[in-house]
Order: sequence, then structure tokens, then C-alpha cells
Amino acid sequence: MLETIGKTPVVRLERLVAPDSAEVWVKLEDRNPTGSYKDRMALAMIEGAERSGRLRPGQTVVEYTGGSTGTSLALVCALTAHPLKLITSDAFAAEKLRTMRALGADLEVIESPGGITPELIPALQRRAAELAEELDGYQTDQFNNVDMVEGYEELGRELLDQLDGRIDAYCSYVGTAGAFLGVTRALRTRLPELHRAVVEPAESAVLSGRPAGTHHIEGGGSGFRPPQLAEGSYDEVIAVPEAEAFATARRAATEEGIFSGPSTGANLVAALALARRIGAGGRVATVAVDSGLKYLAGPTYA
Repeated sequence: MLETIGKTPVVRLERLVAPDSAEVWVKLEDRNPTGSYKDRMALAMIEGAERSGRLRPGQTVVEYTGGSTGTSLALVCALTAHPLKLITSDAFAAEKLRTMRALGADLEVIESPGGITPELIPALQRRAAELAEELDGYQTDQFNNVDMVEGYEELGRELLDQLDGRIDAYCSYVGTAGAFLGVTRALRTRLPELHRAVVEPAESAVLSGRPAGTHHIEGGGSGFRPPQLAEGSYDEVIAVPEAEAFATARRAATEEGIFSGPSTGANLVAALALARRIGAGGRVATVAVDSGLKYLAGPTYA
């Protein structure tokens, strides 16, 4: 089962792209076992910790999560015989919480009726650190974990092979920034002039220099700069309003057959903007990070 992670297809948008725009190609990461590109990250974090001896056989793994990382860790930990304790919140999709439990994780849920507030992720991080200490567990600590960046490099290498090494720009929504860093690191090995754009919610546009705020685009917009995202590791920040992300995710489902969540909607908004700027003959790549099945009860599709 672990060997089925990765090797996902890429498709070209046919209807959402404006005339005289660059091509837009989308990597379909919902084709991973749990329906998310976080499977790549979870496998890299567990295998990396096992190889280095930081994670002992049978030791409990602890993580804070909005749901997709936790779901992927639940799968990987179930298959590698590690109990899993997750700190999460009711600010995230109920489908995600149920999926983590279905795969065997033990959840502690922190209430956040206002949504993804600037205080939420730090609160989850603090509780995960406390729990790891209490249980003598191994904390994967996704925001600071370097193994997860390496886990996403293969996604970039796959894009290079699938698109014959011709990509002018890449953009993606950032949470931990591991996917963005891993993919662009791999792409830049062959494409030193690649334009790299990070995507964030306009309602909490910290990377754009604006104040942290509350939003509903899961998977990012944590209210602080991801620790591993140095300023020199990207060329541009694109802030996307959540309403536009929701609407574009819905359009992608009905017009392109790409059924995804709001963070993918944000990716598509940014990619389409880059495609208009670059113009005909260019090529933009981005990622459909997970399946829309996780978001049916939330604001994107409700």
C-alpha cells in the first residue's frame, strides 16, 4: 500500500483558461491512497525518523493537524505499527476528523467556533508538544520537519518528466510550505529561471505583509510565516480571497471534472492569473491537493 503513494497524473485545463493565456497543468494529488498529497509527506516523516533512530519501533507518534496530514499519518502509522495521537480542531472539516479516526488515530479536538483563527495553530502546536512529553512520544512537528520537504521533491521530479521539463511558473497554497519547497527545489534543478509563487488567503495575508486574520481555506494561512519558508525561496506572493477560492473550486468541478477543496481553488485562481500574465506559449503548473469529498459539509459546497 505504501508503494502506491505518488506517481499521480497531470492534466491540462481546457475551459477555465482565458484566451491568449499560458497553458495550466494540474497535478491530481487526490489519486494518492488517502486522497491527498500529504501521503507523500507522512511517509517521508515516518521513514526518515525510523532510519535516523529518532522514532523507535512501536513508539507513539504525536502531531497537530488540520486533518489531511493527520489522515496521511494515520494510514502510514497503521501500516508501520506506530500508535498515533493527533491534536486537531472542530474548525476543520468533520469528514477529516472522521477519516482520521477511521484509520485508527486517537484525536484530541480543540474547539474553535470562529474558524481558523491566528491563535488556533499555535494552540495546537503547544498541546502536541505537551502530549509528546507526557507519552514519551515522537512528535513529527510538521512545520519544522525537514524530512517532509524531501518527501515532496519526488512530486517535482514527476512534473518534470510528465511535462518534458518545460514549466515557466509554479504556484501552490502554503501551510507548512513543505510541498512548495520540495517541488520548487526539484524543479529548479533543471529550470533555474522558474517563477515560484506562494499562495495564501487574502483574509490572513501574512506573507504579503498584512495582519493575520480568520479565514476558511483549510491547509494553510496559519497566521505566521512557515519556519522553513525563507524569503529567498519564492519570487511572489499571491493572496486569494476565500470566496474566489470556493467559487473556482466549484467551477473546476463542473467545467474541468477536477473535484477538489478550497486550497486547490486558491491554487487555480493563482495559476490562472499567472497564465494570463505569461501569455500564450507559456506553461504554468500547480497542484490539486486533495479530494472535494473532504469538504462537502463546509462552505465550499454546502
